Amino acid sequence: MSSVAEILVKQLEQAGVERIYGIVGDSLNPVVDAVRRSKVIDWVHVRHEEAAAFAAAAEAELTGKLAVCAGSCGPGNLHLINGLYDANRSRVPVLAIASHIPSSQIGTNFFQETHPDRLFNECSVYSEMLSTAEQMPRVSRTAIQHALAGPGVAVLTLPGDVASAEVQNDTPITITSPHPARIVPAEQDIRALADAINKADKVTLFVGAGAAGSHDDIIELAGKMKAPIGHSLRGKEFIQWDNPYDVGMSGLLGYGACQKAMESADLLILVGTDFPYQQFLPKNVLTAQIEIDASRLGRRTRLDLAIHSDVKEAIAALMPLVKLKTDDSFLQAMLKEQAHLMDKVVGAYTKDVAKYQPIHPEYVAVKLDEAAPEDAIFTVDTGMCNVWASRYITPNGQRRVIGSFLHGSMANAMPHAIGAAFQDRTVVAMCGDGGLSMLLGDLLTIKAYDLPIKCVVFNNSSLGMVKLEMLVEGLPDFATTVSTVDYAKIATGMGLRAVRVDDPKDLEDVFHTEFATSGPAVIDVVTDPNALSLPPKITLDQMRGFGTAMAKQVLNGGFGEVMSMARSNLRNIPRRF
Repeated sequence: MSSVAEILVKQLEQAGVERIYGIVGDSLNPVVDAVRRSKVIDWVHVRHEEAAAFAAAAEAELTGKLAVCAGSCGPGNLHLINGLYDANRSRVPVLAIASHIPSSQIGTNFFQETHPDRLFNECSVYSEMLSTAEQMPRVSRTAIQHALAGPGVAVLTLPGDVASAEVQNDTPITITSPHPARIVPAEQDIRALADAINKADKVTLFVGAGAAGSHDDIIELAGKMKAPIGHSLRGKEFIQWDNPYDVGMSGLLGYGACQKAMESADLLILVGTDFPYQQFLPKNVLTAQIEIDASRLGRRTRLDLAIHSDVKEAIAALMPLVKLKTDDSFLQAMLKEQAHLMDKVVGAYTKDVAKYQPIHPEYVAVKLDEAAPEDAIFTVDTGMCNVWASRYITPNGQRRVIGSFLHGSMANAMPHAIGAAFQDRTVVAMCGDGGLSMLLGDLLTIKAYDLPIKCVVFNNSSLGMVKLEMLVEGLPDFATTVSTVDYAKIATGMGLRAVRVDDPKDLEDVFHTEFATSGPAVIDVVTDPNALSLPPKITLDQMRGFGTAMAKQVLNGGFGEVMSMARSNLRNIPRRF
């Protein structure tokens, strides 16, 4: 006979799991011991369970396979919750093993007692507790299948005594992972969309992460329609490369002509996107949406034409019905606007700045993009690092960019990098100093496993995105500045190779040297705390708020800081000739 823990580990082996991220301890020990005896699964010892969940999320996103994390009872598995929210909202297959106090003590306010089977309901597609050995192996198989089918997070709550219990019927139940079913659009919906396209003079495509695997199909359709293509942050890596119709990105982090292309169109087609910021979606433009999840149709903006389908299947059905347009004046106007904005606005961030100190973060991102391998995996912290990645990291069909783009958690880049680093590719963690400091201890995990991770710290001693949010609300920034920290020295103390860069002239050589050297490294770059990100659409209220905040800052004796901010950002103001 086998124990519950042993059967669970065998099932995970069947599901193709290669590692479990977590911290050993108390009620989790039966599972850990079963992993110790496995010839297939490794235990990855992280320093914080939140990092374990983020690591599993990144691995699942990159591979599409089940990834696993685990936490001991009470506080141990509670630490998983933030990373599990991230994984579930990103719809990636993760199984979380939440060990529990002895089953006889549940309900007695026992030491470390929580109720993980309830606590994880909101961040999972499945959450159940194994109360008896007789539930095995069916309940664990059900959890695995839910994670794969969602895809999403499945949580298995497992009391330590149940994990050790022997199962009478230990015949394994096969874990199956069928290929995803094809969702083909209804013929009448496709014909209605084709008719709308053929009638419209100006069509714009706005593409999201749901378009993964459909790059060439979308480009071909856009060419036939003479349509500019904009994208969301998550859609960037799947559509921007080799795209002659690219007009940039919309949203709070956006850039380029995307916003104008959407607002100027006769017909806007949302392709595989659940873009949440409705203030950037036009209200008075005929809108169609192609979406595999019917529950998402129309929940963000007006919807005139709904297409429930895989993106690839919808475009295949559309192509023979769409007439070739000959008038490309709208497309050319948007491409001209895009070129202007990229040169005069986004490009202004990086020209003639190699002599300025502190280093402009945009310049760091450009030099990082140039030095990183063609197949690098970038993990990106929430906040200003999202901005620099979205504007300056160049997708090419090989690179991947992972972030907490839906959950928006701080401190995700470094733990995401841990989960990404087992793919035999260089991983670049674009860390804000605020984010890195939150889970700093897991630099030790990177060192312990000698992972191929380059942690690039955008060290501005400031919570830059929060500062900008305050300013546009008319509030002077408060509590956004932290003490200067030398993260290179901390990393060196942890045994990692590290370098601190405060002169922009050294940046290029440091990046090339570090990427040419195997193993992990921390590159601590001192950047300008006053560099702000300007969204593509600035409202009158935002401008009033910014002006009010600046006035308050001056009246409170902060004139010098206001002037410093002005010097840092004058280069970003669009100049139209």
